[in-house]
Amino acid sequence: MGLRVERAGPLALLQDAGRFGVRRLGVTQGGPADLHGWAWANRLAGNVWGTPVLEVTFGGLALVAERDLSIAVAGADLAATLDGEPLALWRPVSIKEGQTLAFGTPRNGLRAYLALAGGFRAEPVLGSVSCVVREGLGGFDGHGGKLAAGDRLAVSGEAGERVAREAVSVPEPPDYTAPATLALLPGAQVADFTGASLYAAFNSRWRVDDRADRMGVRLTGPRLNCRIGSLISEGIGLGAVQVPPDGQPIALLNDRQTIGGYPRLGALTPLAASRLAQCLPGQEARLVATSSERALCDYRLFRRSLER
Repeated sequence: MGLRVERAGPLALLQDAGRFGVRRLGVTQGGPADLHGWAWANRLAGNVWGTPVLEVTFGGLALVAERDLSIAVAGADLAATLDGEPLALWRPVSIKEGQTLAFGTPRNGLRAYLALAGGFRAEPVLGSVSCVVREGLGGFDGHGGKLAAGDRLAVSGEAGERVAREAVSVPEPPDYTAPATLALLPGAQVADFTGASLYAAFNSRWRVDDRADRMGVRLTGPRLNCRIGSLISEGIGLGAVQVPPDGQPIALLNDRQTIGGYPRLGALTPLAASRLAQCLPGQEARLVATSSERALCDYRLFRRSLER
């Protein structure tokens, strides 16, 4: 074992890169809601892509180290402390057996990512340890269970030995409190929205609604009207922006349903979906149309930045 849960907080879930190749079974993707923060936590801890990380939403989590560990926390600033002292974010940190790592309340963003050098250890379910509570899959118990006080989190056998010694060029931590600019790839039904609605979609200030979770985020603003009332249900990808009859778009995230029948404006790029996942209710967001070439270029630059 490596960490003991002293206080569980509202939501802390184990997430690797996600569960792929199973949507034909009606099983969703899972994985980190903020791919950017998750990837950088692993990089700073010296881990390879896909190593399981603990996604901490809203804070409230307290963990006691049962062995010496090297960790990194990236993503949101949830006022993390080590034995009551502020924890350095976006850099490798060594913690000693018996020390307490605690997360407070959101100061910048919503989701923090705790990576251990060597990684957490859990039994894969359908090829992934990603925890999807609704489907009862993955996580430390294999059944999608939330953490509870007294749980002990297993870590890799080499977790206390591996330390990231390589110099890493760390990006400036994002300002998640700033208005979010969300790149969107127009979809197959975009031409079925009225001209006024398309103008409003890309020229209005949207607000993140409090109806938001790992399944999706509702945006509130001008009513969007589509000439299509409903569709035969079709596959739903990460970031799909559905518009139900009330005209308020919903951006679907990692724990989304696998099919849906509402018309879609398009889909947020993976990095845009990550940015949205860090928005608190009431935050402002804008949709910006982009091309698949631009989105692919941005994603390649992101992956390259992790390799430097």
